[in-house]
Amino acid sequence: MTDALFYEHVFEVVRQIPVGRVTSYGAIAKFLGVGNWSRKVGHAMGEVGGVEPPVPFQRVVNSQGLLTGGTSGIEHRKELLAAEGVTVIGNKVQDYKNVFWDPAKELNY
Repeated sequence: MTDALFYEHVFEVVRQIPVGRVTSYGAIAKFLGVGNWSRKVGHAMGEVGGVEPPVPFQRVVNSQGLLTGGTSGIEHRKELLAAEGVTVIGNKVQDYKNVFWDPAKELNY
């Protein structure tokens, strides 16, 4: 599978994360059948600029609920998540287990 095709699959999953919920890079990779590709999912999130329809990249965090990536990007993601009702203290999503969205359970593909 080409990177471009993989990224499109990732973007399609991320577009389905409901407002006010988050998922992890690993959960997306597992859902797509490549459970050890969480870093590649992270790389895909780094390529969302200018993609249409837009990809709500802020809703993807690491498996502990931490926002990762460049420092300036983290602040922007915090603001976007706060606007959706997700509380982030420091770089960690609060009440992670309750706001976690698992594509394997939520999507019927």
